[in-house]
Order: sequence, then C-alpha cells, then structure tokens
Amino acid sequence: MQSLLDRFDISDAAVRAIACETISGADDGELFLEYREGETLVFDDGRLKTGSFNIHQGFGLRAVAGEAVGYAHSTELSEQALKRAADAVSGVKKGYSASLAPAPARTNHQLYADANPIANPDFAAKTKLLQDIDAWLRAKDPRVRQVTATLIAAWQHVEILNANGQLVRDVRPLVRMNVSVIVGSGDRQESGFSGMGGRKPFGEFLTTSAWQQAGEEALRQALVNLEAIPAPAGTFDIVLANGWPGVMLHEAVGHGLEGDFNRKKTSAFAGLMGEQVAAKGVTVIDDGTIAERRGSLTVDDEGTPTEQTVLIEDGRLVGYMQDRQNARLMNMKATGNGRRESYAHAPMPRMTNTYMTGGDKTPEEIIASVEKGIYAASFGGGQVDITSGKFVFGCTEAYMIENGKVGAPIKGAMLIGNGPDAMHRVAMIGNDMKLDTGIGMCGKAGQGVPVGVGQPHLRMNQMTVGGTQA
Repeated sequence: MQSLLDRFDISDAAVRAIACETISGADDGELFLEYREGETLVFDDGRLKTGSFNIHQGFGLRAVAGEAVGYAHSTELSEQALKRAADAVSGVKKGYSASLAPAPARTNHQLYADANPIANPDFAAKTKLLQDIDAWLRAKDPRVRQVTATLIAAWQHVEILNANGQLVRDVRPLVRMNVSVIVGSGDRQESGFSGMGGRKPFGEFLTTSAWQQAGEEALRQALVNLEAIPAPAGTFDIVLANGWPGVMLHEAVGHGLEGDFNRKKTSAFAGLMGEQVAAKGVTVIDDGTIAERRGSLTVDDEGTPTEQTVLIEDGRLVGYMQDRQNARLMNMKATGNGRRESYAHAPMPRMTNTYMTGGDKTPEEIIASVEKGIYAASFGGGQVDITSGKFVFGCTEAYMIENGKVGAPIKGAMLIGNGPDAMHRVAMIGNDMKLDTGIGMCGKAGQGVPVGVGQPHLRMNQMTVGGTQA
C-alpha cells in the first residue's frame, strides 16, 4: 500500500524534515495524514433518495507547548502548503523550550482487516438490497407507511509522523446499516429503528437473515409505540435494558471521565480520584481493543495503541481517558484515547467502547424486584452538562412495571438526573452485559467519532421521569 507521504509533491525526507523542525522545541506534536473514501446510500419512500461517494484527503500539523496547541491543516499536499502550516504552528513555541516527549509505544496487533468495504458488494447489489428491505417490510404489515433503509461505508487510511521520525500507519474500515420504519393507524403514526455495524466488510450484515432481523426489530419497536400510552411523570424505580441503553452511561458518566475536563476541573468528577463515585459493584471500562467493534482502534489518532482502561472499579474512581497532552500535564499515562474527526481537527481525549461490566442478577430478578416503575428498553437523543453532570434522555421504547411484571408500553418518557448521583442509585446489576449493535456516534467540541456502548440490565432507584401524564 502506497504511503501517504508519497502523495506530497516533495520527497519523504523533505516532509519529515519540515515536520520535525516544526515540532522541535515543543513538548509534543505530529504530522497527521489522512485519505478517506466514503459512500452513503439512502432508500426512502420507495426510491433511492441519496447515493453519494466522496474522497477526502489532507494533513494536519500540530505542536504542543504546555497547555497551548498550534495546529494547521490543508487539503493541499504540497511543499508550499506544508511550509505555510509549519510557519503558523511554530508560533506556539515562541519563548518556549522543552524536551520532546517519548514517542508512543509500537504495536503489531491489528484489530481489523484493511479491506475497503465500499468495493464489495457493488453499487447495483447494494441498491437492490435496500429495495428488497423496503418491499419486505411493506409486505409484512399493512400498517407500514414508510421505510428508510441506509447503508454507510467508510475506508480511512491514516499515517502519523512523530517528531522523532516514527511513522505509524492504520487502515480503518467502517460500515453501518440502518432501518427505520413508520407505522400508522388512523391519524396516529409511530416509528421504530434498528441498526448494526462495525469495523469490517459488509458481509455478515447484508445476509438475508441479518437484514430481516434488523427490519423486524424496527417494525416491532414501531408497533409497540403505536400502542403506547402517555408516560407518567414522577419519581420511579427504573430498570434499564442491556446493550444500547449504555448510551446513558456514555453521556452521563463517560464524558466526565475524559482527561481534559478533569485537568481543567470542569467535570463533575474532577478531584475525586480514589473516591466512591458510584454504588458498590459498579465497574466501568473504556476498551478500544475489542476486535472489529465500531469504537475500536489499533492506534489512536496520535499513534498510541489503544487499551482497556478501567475508569470506575467497584464504585471507586480509578482512571481517566487520556490523550498525550492531558496525560503529560496531569502526570499520568496516555491511554490511547487521543481521537480526532479528521485531519482538519486536533486530537482530544475521547471514548472508544465504554461499558459497565456485569453483576450477578438475572434480568428477571431485577424486573421482579420493582413494585411500580419503568422499564427503559431503548434510548434516543439526550443532553448532558459535563460540569454539573445533569442529563436528560428520551426513551424510544419503554414500559410500565407493575408488581414485578412488564406492562403497558409508554411514550414520551424522559429520564432526568445527575451522572454522579445516578451512579449511586444503581441497586442491582444484571449478569447479561451486552455491547450495542455498532451504531454509536459521539459528538464533542464540534467533532464526531464512532463509538461503542454497553451495559447489563440495571435497576436504579428513585429516578426522576418526565412524562406527559401527571
């Protein structure tokens, strides 16, 4: 595979010399090179609505001096563009002199194959598949009013050149299939959604059994919501399902455990290292090393190998997710969580696959323990304030629990709380930890990156629920 350095109109040696000279005298820095292909196909309302293919390439040059960062980027891979970037970035070093941080450790462990998923199957086969999904769902139930089926693929080749001349390469595939269904009865309409994906070719996701399973799940959720009654408002014991509901953990707790927020003391968890920040039994891990998972990376966007980082252990705060800059400033170790959306963005501490480990209760035991409460099976969007820890999450599928049994479906339920407080309200932890199906996307400071979430069934005592019925 051709090196991305060869795409410059000057020699590899000249590129290396300019990059190294720019970073020399700083604490850290790198030249980040990226080539990315992307394809999106959207079949909506009985026709192919969107078919796009794009190529992005460029470089980002960074120097880090203490808490300051000099960063410049360009789509133009020329000597002139690189020198202009070097001039801009070098300004951060004025009046500053430091010894360069050691380069990241090397790794020979590869978490995914580098095959380009856009190439197979071809455009015609993908279009036919989306058409089949639409037709199959419409034939299954006369209440289906609209089907949206989407295939998304990306193939990203990155190279990271450190100031000491070390070059790290990573080739990252990423695929995703989404199915959304709207059903109706009279004037009422409700929706359901299902998706799956990972860092691998489309293969297993496009088999008949796989796409039919995704379609059936989206239809089932939509039909459940069609029968749902207004959610009550008040304080209830809550049972969260396993898998995707871990998105609440990601937002309400995960972001608060990223290194930059804690170094700046803007996180609700700042200054609590070693303290009990969750109920006993709660263990939270960020793991970028799970093969072929959506949030996994062989190396992060600074060239550091990812790892399994324990954040909370048996309720105690024991770790943060760190990039190289924040780890150095906090006198801690980089954990392989330095991520960026593209060459046009500087890296920052970000999650990979973040999940809560399992306990010793069965889901049936957990549900049976609740006299009156709410079972939250799936979440949609939410909002979190990192500083206060306050969050609001909307349930896309939820049910009442009456006398230890799952009852009527409800709609409009909003789970409201505070991250650190909510973790102390965990009363029972299931033995069925599951990761999501590969659909997560995380936003921070205007940058989006793919992530994974997960958890077992959980009981959380006396949580505030916003609803439409008093």
